[in-house]
Amino acid sequence: MTETTTVPAVSGEESALAVDVRIEDDASPLVRLIGRTLRDSARAGHALPTLRKAAATVAIRSHDTPQAATIALGGGVIEVSSGLPAEPDAAVTVDLNARFAPAEAPSGDAELAADVLLALTPPVPEWQAAAEHFWTSARSVPGIPDVLIAVTEGPDGVEQVVLGEGTTQYLIAGEPQTLAGVFSGADDLLAVLSTGELGVLGTLSQLSVMVGASWKVRYDV
Repeated sequence: MTETTTVPAVSGEESALAVDVRIEDDASPLVRLIGRTLRDSARAGHALPTLRKAAATVAIRSHDTPQAATIALGGGVIEVSSGLPAEPDAAVTVDLNARFAPAEAPSGDAELAADVLLALTPPVPEWQAAAEHFWTSARSVPGIPDVLIAVTEGPDGVEQVVLGEGTTQYLIAGEPQTLAGVFSGADDLLAVLSTGELGVLGTLSQLSVMVGASWKVRYDV
């Protein structure tokens, strides 16, 4: 059994067709991350020729952990599974905390590898929309604060989005693209925090909950 999500594509003449992304049961975090990212690409109409490529396998390896997964393309049906095939058509080693940026030269079919890496970099939504999507997903996480405040510096000064209502609050501040990356799941909250590109205001227990909420969005669980 696999988890299946059929995503309607939204790009020009191809919009009537669909991309079917499937992941295995009890999928690993990497498999879930790849599956969610490919679904985002399909929804955005991004890299559709690659998502509909027939009969190709691509191995994905993490550059700093033992994690590995396989993407099997099959004419609009994409299966993502743990482990590596014996002879993939292409193999890439990527930085999972840098939106699948290649960490070394690919092996095998270089054009296929480049196409799949493109498919793994869908456009990130505007930070306000990403924050709203994050909040919708995060509300079910036990212990989530009543209110999320996202703050950034825009061309007209400080901008903020306030989501929810109640007595407990958590504030996250950063550049628009940084907020968009974290709220959309493209970037890992803890990894971005470690770079100093985000500021937060809340308790340590709230931070733990917010990290769990970010993983829920990032790994589509």
